[in-house]
Amino acid sequence: MSDLPFTLDQLRILKAIAVEGSFKRAADSLYVSQPAVSLQVQNLERQLDVPLFDRGGRRAQLTEAGHLLLSYGEKILSLCQETCRAIEDLQNLQGGTLIVGASQTTGTYLLPKMIGMFRQKYPDVAVQLHVHSTRRTAWSVANGQVDLAIIGGEIPGELSESLEVIPYAEDELALILPVFHPFAKLEKIQKEDLYKLQFIALDSQSTIRKVIDQVLARCEIDTRRFRVEMELNSIEAIKNAVQSGLGTAFVSTSAIAKELQMGVLHRANIEGVVVKRTLWLIVNPNRYRSKAAEAFSQEILPEFANPAWNQNVLKLSQKIIVVTTLDPGRDTLSGED
Repeated sequence: MSDLPFTLDQLRILKAIAVEGSFKRAADSLYVSQPAVSLQVQNLERQLDVPLFDRGGRRAQLTEAGHLLLSYGEKILSLCQETCRAIEDLQNLQGGTLIVGASQTTGTYLLPKMIGMFRQKYPDVAVQLHVHSTRRTAWSVANGQVDLAIIGGEIPGELSESLEVIPYAEDELALILPVFHPFAKLEKIQKEDLYKLQFIALDSQSTIRKVIDQVLARCEIDTRRFRVEMELNSIEAIKNAVQSGLGTAFVSTSAIAKELQMGVLHRANIEGVVVKRTLWLIVNPNRYRSKAAEAFSQEILPEFANPAWNQNVLKLSQKIIVVTTLDPGRDTLSGED
């Protein structure tokens, strides 16, 4: 076949329809008219000689051929984006883009500090921060949509051989109490005292909640015995609820620095217990790494890494510098959270 039966614009439209679920919303997201979108899809189906959408329902559903084209189309569009970024790199950090991923806690409390330092050094580089679940973030790194990420959960098993994963820092979990709680007057509390408290927690299905439960279990704390009085959907909501006297909670120490400084929350010490989890740095060593990603890895990552692991981070920085060629043959991953 000498001529391709599709264009990049048609692939972008196909992806937009799949994401938005309708021709109209896809047209709005691409800032084109709905008739223009419909015409492009009709032309694409005619050129391929297969239907791409099942038009029987209210939502635009891809046919088997549509799913197949979308799978390859996303890889093609991803490589096009990499190509553009590689060309931008010729300007030597006088422009370009850095895309960083993070899970919820690291994305809310750690990455903004790191990005702030990077922007001071390289104000001309556009920085994007994508905050999602650990699973979705890991897939974004694997697919080349994100340069690197710092996460607190477990990497999906199917990606373990495709990603470079190294321990980056330790994140301590603290028990926070209202400042007027009776236990706030004690220098330390006992592990058994935890089961007398009323807890505020994230939703039981949330990744962060599961990670906290796992970390506490390693410290021989049985969260099944906790009296969970309330479940909220964000760490900020939990902090506000504790501050108001509605209960107690375990949260990352990175999330409470401001409140402790202001004296509006009390951090309780538990006798003989230090609750920590590992934060992981992940990259895809088989994808192109921009100069912006190199600079971030060399100059910013070591500033926040645990000293004991700094050497590992520096080794990873060197590895990122070495991997600077496109390898389309290895680009075989796809998936979603």
